[in-house]
Amino acid sequence: MAGEASKSGPTVASGYRDPFESHKATRLLIIGAGARGNAYARAVSESTKASVCAVADPIHQKREALGRKYVWKDSDPVEGQSFGDWREFVRYERLRRQRKNEGESVGPGIDGVFICTLDETHAEIITGLAPLSLHLMSEKPLATTLKDCLNIYQSLQPPQGESPRALFSIGHVLRYSPHNMLLRKLLLDDRVIGEVLSIEHTEPVGWWHFSHSYVRCVLCIYISGWPLTEGRGNWRKESTTAPSLLTKSCHDIDFLLWLLCSPLPGSDTSPHLPTHIGSMGSLKYFKQSRKPDLAGDATNCVSCPAEGKCIYSAKKIYEEKFLKCGNAGWPVHIVDPEIEELVESKGTQWAIERLRSRLAEDYDNRTPKEEMERRPWFGRCVYESDNDVCDDQIVTMTWDDDPLPRTQHLSTGERLKGRGAKTAVFHMVAQTEKQCERRGRVYGSKGEMEYDSTTIRVHDFATSKAEVHYPHQPGGSHGGGDDGLTRHFVNAIEAVEQEATPIKEAQIRHIGCTLEDVIRSHAMVFAAEEARREKMVVDWAGWWQKNVDSVIHISP
Repeated sequence: MAGEASKSGPTVASGYRDPFESHKATRLLIIGAGARGNAYARAVSESTKASVCAVADPIHQKREALGRKYVWKDSDPVEGQSFGDWREFVRYERLRRQRKNEGESVGPGIDGVFICTLDETHAEIITGLAPLSLHLMSEKPLATTLKDCLNIYQSLQPPQGESPRALFSIGHVLRYSPHNMLLRKLLLDDRVIGEVLSIEHTEPVGWWHFSHSYVRCVLCIYISGWPLTEGRGNWRKESTTAPSLLTKSCHDIDFLLWLLCSPLPGSDTSPHLPTHIGSMGSLKYFKQSRKPDLAGDATNCVSCPAEGKCIYSAKKIYEEKFLKCGNAGWPVHIVDPEIEELVESKGTQWAIERLRSRLAEDYDNRTPKEEMERRPWFGRCVYESDNDVCDDQIVTMTWDDDPLPRTQHLSTGERLKGRGAKTAVFHMVAQTEKQCERRGRVYGSKGEMEYDSTTIRVHDFATSKAEVHYPHQPGGSHGGGDDGLTRHFVNAIEAVEQEATPIKEAQIRHIGCTLEDVIRSHAMVFAAEEARREKMVVDWAGWWQKNVDSVIHISP
């Protein structure tokens, strides 16, 4: 492979920074050439002046597809552009730096990295890259366990007394959509409804989307038509990944903390922390007790007598809803990545036959449990799957009054500004018409706000009038959040590398989210899950002291 240079290399000096020429284009590496890797590569190419200069992925077809589109394009990959995995890149980069230090002429290095791999691989990759002091952006969630999150935090800390050596960003794209940035401005800068007292926020996952990603799916790569998997995958089982609150909705919890916990814009005050967290939720629908009587013992849609009447028929979803309508991309290419190429090379009918053969794959009581669990069965009955993650969950967070310390310059009202008692209720629900188009209401002392990912309606109590805002709706996923996050990350890198902006300043000014913020929002998810499992209300300060502060020392 083009990136292969050495099986080992010298230890990289901490804080190493390659002396590139001024005002060069920012050079980025994508680790993980799946859907999210391609989404960020597209955002880089369309929304920034940076360049995707390398890709790392163990699956040749995926690596080649992203490379041809964004890296080497019509040429062949050269040294430093294509890597079989992140470890190969690390070996290459260590040797490149050694050769440069010895006076050799070598190619330019990488400025920043997008980590877009399976959730459970993030911790190993981030801690493995940390000694290189590259700027990192990790897809959410940061990791699938609190222990791994804290290990990541520790690995990225500079020696005591020194400043941070690299930027860090997380795929909390909800912070970066034009809709949500305007919403926060209206609430916190303009204070259009006065003091925020309560918020209801909903993530409608989408009825068929949940069945695809959280009931039927486990990551499986097909090589020459045969399934290849290592038993790790997408999000249907907590035992192989994590709770759906973490894998699907951790950035919704972050969104609420961004609105209600983070200091006011331009303020250097401490965050207004919740006092208690509660949660209720379960797997309510996608289980055997909900199976239609007509389906009998069928475990696969293709042979099920109830298929014609079932809205979750795999044939209806993948073939009729998407492939026959001209869409061979997501979610169809998750069933079989080669279907897109079949449509182009042999036509839609060939692709339909290939899809049907995938959907007909089934198991019975003779199939080893390991075989059943290690691969996806996209044609399997949604009521006969081995999924166990919540399809309906509510999280409540409460805040008490927490005024700033008394000073002769601040009145009682000013000390409590933005720090008064309030409540947040988050609802993640599977059975919805809308797909991931968040909606909610915010109740304030002077008005009420309603939002739905496209509009923001503000009602003023004093005037009894309402104003509707229509934020810009750019392309891309998450209401433009993918492109927004990418721009902010690249802008931060450019500020550091080209303008000599201190990393801590660029982190706040451009990314707007610190590693401490990331740990706090993920910890909130783990605390909420403990509250749900144990049927209890969690005291936040006590939980933080026991589970976080005993390991690392940062403000809760």
